[in-house]
Amino acid sequence: MNPAPAMLPGGWTLADPLWLLALLLLPLGIWWRSRRPRPVLVIPRVAKWAGAPAVSMGRMPSILAALGFAALVVALARPQQLEEKKQVRQKGYDIMLAIDLSPSMLAEDYEGPQGRINRLQAIQPIIEAFISRRPADRIGVVVYGGRAYTLSPLTFDHDWLARQIRRLKIGLVEDATAVGDGLGLAVTRLEQAEKDKGGQRKGAFVILLTDGSNNSGVLAPLQAAELAKTRGIPVYTIGAGRPGIVPMPVVDNAGRKLGYRQAISDLDEETLQQIASITDGKFFRAMDIGTAEAAFAAIDKRQRIEFNAKAQIRAHEWFASFAAPGLAFFFAGMALSRPGRWGGVA
Repeated sequence: MNPAPAMLPGGWTLADPLWLLALLLLPLGIWWRSRRPRPVLVIPRVAKWAGAPAVSMGRMPSILAALGFAALVVALARPQQLEEKKQVRQKGYDIMLAIDLSPSMLAEDYEGPQGRINRLQAIQPIIEAFISRRPADRIGVVVYGGRAYTLSPLTFDHDWLARQIRRLKIGLVEDATAVGDGLGLAVTRLEQAEKDKGGQRKGAFVILLTDGSNNSGVLAPLQAAELAKTRGIPVYTIGAGRPGIVPMPVVDNAGRKLGYRQAISDLDEETLQQIASITDGKFFRAMDIGTAEAAFAAIDKRQRIEFNAKAQIRAHEWFASFAAPGLAFFFAGMALSRPGRWGGVA
């Protein structure tokens, strides 16, 4: 008995609905019962004296047996409640963020809700938002100044990673801007993950953020770009800050801001464009918070896998919920119908 399940409201279904035909035996049983002599209660008015409902004991066994039989039939029809669950293939991109922490990132040429903020303060919440939008991806972070360091290897623990991003500050690494070393380390971290045929990475890219030109390190930016190209890793470059003269805060030894001095923004936009072109990435100019958000949104849109969600139907069986009380009612009715019980039911 396995026809197509009959769907009922609320996600209910019967796996073997043909068993319900057995319920037609109930009218036949009632008719057959009606042709038998009716039992008589030997002790008159006992039900009334005991405060029980005015139902003769002669009918009670039949009612219980009928209810039990009906419940057992429903149990055999296998009532189920269906729950649809979508399974999403959890395999996304591997992403390394290379973030410039050189002193020039202190330039306050961005405007926040409370006034002027520096470049790092403007970029941090944008990076956090980017991370939160990609739950299926493994993301790691490299920071660089005079040298490059791994802040985090590739991880799915995005909450922890976001906390590390919030703790970033200028001064954690040596002064200077080693763009090539930062990019090279990010590519190396991606090489440690699963490789595709031919030694190329599958589903991986780097986001390189800087506000200056390369003036330190052992690896030239274009050399690092060629390394990324041979591994099949696109590099998206983001140039932070406004061009020209920018306000640079002046602080004392205790870190108190004393004022501002004028500094020249030295972003090497041409090199960043070349890195993006060599690796089949793209260059973005983030002169304010709006363009910085647009850059990360464009990368997010371009490098996103549309996962194929597969629906899985989970069935909750209710056989026992009907079978157990059905057996109890049926056997109770059979027991009560035995001659000589309950004061002489005949």
